[in-house]
Amino acid sequence: MTRQPTSRWLRRPHDGSGTALAYGADYNPEQWPREVWEEDVRLMRQAGVTIVSLAIFSWARIQPDEDDWDFAWLDEAIDLLHANGVAVNLATATASPPPWLAAAHPQILPVTREGQTLWPGGRQHWRPTSPIFRRHALRLVTALAERYGEHPALAAWHVSNELGCHNVYDYSDDAARAFRVWLRERYGTLATLNHVWGTAFWSQHYSGWDQILPPRLAASYPNPTQQLDFKRFSSDALRDHLRAEREVLRRLTPQVPVTTNFMVMGEIKAMDYASWAQDVDFISNDHYVVPGPQSFDELSFSANLTGNIASGRPWYLMEHSTSAVNWQPVNVPKGPGELMRDSLTHLAHGADAICFFQWRQSAAGAEKYHSAMLPHAGADSEVFRSVVDLGRTLEDLAAVAGTVRKPAKVAVLFDWQSWWASEQDSHPSSLLRYRLEALDWYSALLALGVRADVVPVGGELDRYDLVVAPILHVVPAELADALTAYAEGGGHLVTTYFSGIVDEHDHAWLGGYPGALRELLGIRIEEFAPLFAGQSVELDNGTTGTVWTDRVDVIDPSVKVLVSYAAGEQAGRPAVTRRPVGAGSAAYISTRLGAAGLEPVLLELLTAAGVAPELPPAVAGQVELAVRTGEGQEFWFLINRTAEQVEVPDVPGEVLNRRSAAETAGGGLLLQPRGVAVVRRPAET
Repeated sequence: MTRQPTSRWLRRPHDGSGTALAYGADYNPEQWPREVWEEDVRLMRQAGVTIVSLAIFSWARIQPDEDDWDFAWLDEAIDLLHANGVAVNLATATASPPPWLAAAHPQILPVTREGQTLWPGGRQHWRPTSPIFRRHALRLVTALAERYGEHPALAAWHVSNELGCHNVYDYSDDAARAFRVWLRERYGTLATLNHVWGTAFWSQHYSGWDQILPPRLAASYPNPTQQLDFKRFSSDALRDHLRAEREVLRRLTPQVPVTTNFMVMGEIKAMDYASWAQDVDFISNDHYVVPGPQSFDELSFSANLTGNIASGRPWYLMEHSTSAVNWQPVNVPKGPGELMRDSLTHLAHGADAICFFQWRQSAAGAEKYHSAMLPHAGADSEVFRSVVDLGRTLEDLAAVAGTVRKPAKVAVLFDWQSWWASEQDSHPSSLLRYRLEALDWYSALLALGVRADVVPVGGELDRYDLVVAPILHVVPAELADALTAYAEGGGHLVTTYFSGIVDEHDHAWLGGYPGALRELLGIRIEEFAPLFAGQSVELDNGTTGTVWTDRVDVIDPSVKVLVSYAAGEQAGRPAVTRRPVGAGSAAYISTRLGAAGLEPVLLELLTAAGVAPELPPAVAGQVELAVRTGEGQEFWFLINRTAEQVEVPDVPGEVLNRRSAAETAGGGLLLQPRGVAVVRRPAET
């Protein structure tokens, strides 16, 4: 069960209220001459900026040498920001060690799976398990806490930055030693470890702890449970570093909340953020749009998941982009309205702080082509005008601050363990993509106009009428029991191919697939039948499956076959099934249908579960609905997913951002292309 995060929020906003929406960016004054700072704060006031993240990559400037400290510039920057009403989310500056530290102690540098050292010159060149790095990092954290803990501008501490973005998997000797300690704590004895890792295979039996290594480059596939445990360990090692810095901050400045920026986005999968939630005072996230046909759906999916990692409470969007980024193969600018729409979508899913990377676009360095609130073109630019407009809109929406996400009736389960394990090597198919399958279901729900929550596995299921568990590959016995109890109690479960296959040790459940879920689903599969790249198979409802098929046999006479294969090796066999279970049901989808192909199946499953859209049918698929609630009122966010105008009929309530949406004569709302309307209305009882 995922523990609830704490609910402390930003300390002492500049207006003293503690309730207004925060707005700002990363700020890097050390990149600019002192005279530029005055222009920065003047333009920050114009844009409505209320908070900035400071000193994220400033270690070398704060500590030019081991015994040389320079706080004067940082003192001046914080004082200047405070004098201009801008709060500070102060970083611990430990994200990237200074050159002198790496030169004096090269043993802090990460080592790849192939045995190559990652040298200074980029960022995050440190081992999460290095005692030397930890000692120097905590010395810096202590110095910052002692100096700035009582500064009135300090709203929160920002531990490191994007922990694990470049250094999550370290295969060094430090990592090997720490891995052994982690394994001893997890398994206790070598006998247990040998059983769990299945070391009877390929003569891998260990007779001493010192024989165990990280899964470095090997002659063939490394042990799969060793790989899975190393992923778990690597996430935990970063989490341990987060805790170490946090403990210093809490000891010296208990009155100041602590956070760190997660990266719930795209294919960043190495950190199990659901397990980190309890280690910060409020959840923060960085998100950048991933190009592709589902780019906006992915943004909504990630914001939704972040909001549920935060257990529905407000969270902090630490970074997103005003326009183009610099790290994709081709970096295109955002279109008209996208800056506003993207920002308000995060707000819709619970973010009470809307911030960007970065305030002023850099003139030098690897991110100089990354967009910012104040671009190279300066204040006389469309980007800056959009930034100012967003600041005014957030002022209009101040009443939203402090409200919480309203739970939906449908949940899409998300499980880092299944993500890690299902995509390992030596599997039936290397084409399987866990997160894409989950996103497809979310996109299909959006297309049908059905509001859904993306929730980590381990949360409460009983609040949902329908739960979708795509590629739930890792199913311990306790989870199988919980899913069965959910269905028997009246819930409707949907799962997919390659689900229920292994337990928490990556051992296959025996007796036929889908393993731990076989009896619940009432089906049995003797062999997987994955498809080659480019290969597809027709189903008898007119849809097409790719990536995967299964040889499904029905073993329970109550199972209803909803869709069958119309062609190929599985022709005539079930493709989609549904079994009544107690007061609920359990359904299985045996192929990848894609977002569009899921719609007809999902519509039938939703109907059986008694779930209907909350928006008029005329705008289903065009408009996303997200709802926040608090103090007897609801805030409906109506988000135009299209690049065309959309009229939403019959929307009672007060429109808070009238500059972004126009009321029609018939009492509806006209959403501009990519527009967002926020409507305040009485809470439903």
